[in-house]
Amino acid sequence: MTSSSPVDVALIGGGIMSATLAALIKQLQPDWTIEIFERLGDVAEESSNPWNNAGTGHAALCELNYMPQGKDGSLDPSKAIAINEQFQLSRQFWSSLVARGILRDPSTFINATPHMTFVQGGKNVAYLRERYNVLKKQPLFHDMEYSEDSRVIHKWAPLLMKKRLKGEPFAATRVASGTDVDFGALTHQLFDATTDAGARLRLNTEVRSLKKQKDGTWLIRHRLLVGKTPGETRARFVFVGAGGWALKLLQKSGIPEIKGYGVFPISGQFLRTDNPSVVAAHKAKVYSQAAVGAPPMSVPHLDTRVVNGESSLLFGPYAGFSPKFLKNGSVLDIVAQVRPSNLIPMLAVAKDNPSLITYLIGELLASKSKKFRSLQAFMPTAKPEDWYLITAGQRAQVMKKDEKKGGVLQFGTEVIASSDGTIAGLLGASPGASTAVPIMIDVLKKCFPNEFAQWEPQISGLIPSYGMLLNENPAQASAVLSKTAEALAITR
Repeated sequence: MTSSSPVDVALIGGGIMSATLAALIKQLQPDWTIEIFERLGDVAEESSNPWNNAGTGHAALCELNYMPQGKDGSLDPSKAIAINEQFQLSRQFWSSLVARGILRDPSTFINATPHMTFVQGGKNVAYLRERYNVLKKQPLFHDMEYSEDSRVIHKWAPLLMKKRLKGEPFAATRVASGTDVDFGALTHQLFDATTDAGARLRLNTEVRSLKKQKDGTWLIRHRLLVGKTPGETRARFVFVGAGGWALKLLQKSGIPEIKGYGVFPISGQFLRTDNPSVVAAHKAKVYSQAAVGAPPMSVPHLDTRVVNGESSLLFGPYAGFSPKFLKNGSVLDIVAQVRPSNLIPMLAVAKDNPSLITYLIGELLASKSKKFRSLQAFMPTAKPEDWYLITAGQRAQVMKKDEKKGGVLQFGTEVIASSDGTIAGLLGASPGASTAVPIMIDVLKKCFPNEFAQWEPQISGLIPSYGMLLNENPAQASAVLSKTAEALAITR
C-alpha cells in the first residue's frame, strides 16, 4: 500500500537520534507530518536500550580518551571542552521539554551520579594530575576534585579501596555533578510525545529500499516482519538513524556522499550486579584507561545505573566481535557493505590497526575467570556469585577514506547528508546519545537551510546557550548549569 501524498519527514530507526529529531521538529514545525519506522517490536531496543549502553551522559568529566596525551607530553583540553559543551545543549533541551510537560519527572530518565576517574601506577598518576591541572582552569570543569589520598578516594567510592594492596600509587578525580541517563526511557518519552502530537510510529516494519523520485521525494519500500506485508511511503525528507544499518540504507539510496564509507562492528559484554548491599556501597561512574590497542569504547568502567527507578552496577565493557551491524542484525552485514568505493579504505584500516585486531582476539579468548579478575582490579572485594554477564549493544565504528593513509577508523559520530538536503543519516557511536541534540540540530541546519534561520529564535528559547560557548563565558556557564540542574532535579 502506497501513501497518497508524501509525509514531510520519515525517520528510519526508533532510537534516541530519531526521537530527538522528531521532538525538535514538533517544537519548530508542529504542522509537519512525521512517520517513524522501526524493525523491532518497540523503540529503544538497540543502542538506546539502557542495558546496551553505560548511560554515562558523556561530558568528558571522566573519559580519558577525550583528552589523550600528545607525543610531547602536552594535554589539549579542546575535545573534552567541545563534548561538554554539546552535552550541556542536550541537558538544556531536556529541561525545556520537562518545563513544557513533554517529558515526565526528570528522575525517570536522569539522575545525579558523580563521574570519577581512577588510575594506578606512577606514570598514570602523573598524567591524571596534569589532566586535572589543565581542566580545573576551564569553567565547565571548575568543580572537579583530585586526590591521591586513599582516605579521600575511599569516601568517594568505597568499593575501589576496600582490601586494596598498599604500595602502588593511585589517584582519582571526581565531579559530583555528573549524571546517569536512561536513554531508553528518554527515547520512549520523546516518541510518546511525538505520536501524541500526530506522528505515526510503524513498529515491526523493516525498510527495504530508498529511491529518489523525479519530483524530489523519496520512495520508501518497507514490509511488516510479521506476515511480510509490503508497503510504500513517500517522504520529502528522510533521516536514517538506524545504528549500524544506516550504512546499508544510505548505500541503497545511491547518494554519492556515502561512497568510501564502511563500518567496523564491535560487540561487548558487561558484568552486572543487582545485589542491594553491593549496589548501595557505590554511587559513581568510575572510568580508567583502555588497554593498549583497545578502542576508546572499551575503556573499563564501574558504573551506577538507574533503570525504572532501580539501581544496579555495571562493569566492563568486554569487547568482542560480531559481523552484525545491529544486535538483531544479520551475520552477512560486514560482507554485504563492501563496495568498490570503500574496499581500499577498509583494507587500509585492517592494515593500520593490528593492535586492535590483537586486542579483540584476546578479548574473545578471555575466560570468565580472566574477565572477573579485571573487575577485581577495580573492586578487590568483588565476589563471582554477585555478578552475571549481559550482552551489550553493537557499536559500528566508522571507516572512511583518507588521502594519506587510504582509510582510517574513526571513533565518534558523523552526519552524512545528500547535497540537496533531502536525506541524511548518522554513522558511528560514542558519545552519540549524550550529544543527540546538537547532532540533530546540525542535521536541521544542513538539510533545511531556508527554514533554519526562522527556527533559530525558537531553538534559543529551548536552549538558552545556543550559539554561544559556555566555557568562554564563566558567568553565563554558572547560571545555565545551575538552572538546568535545578530543572532536571539533579542538584547535589
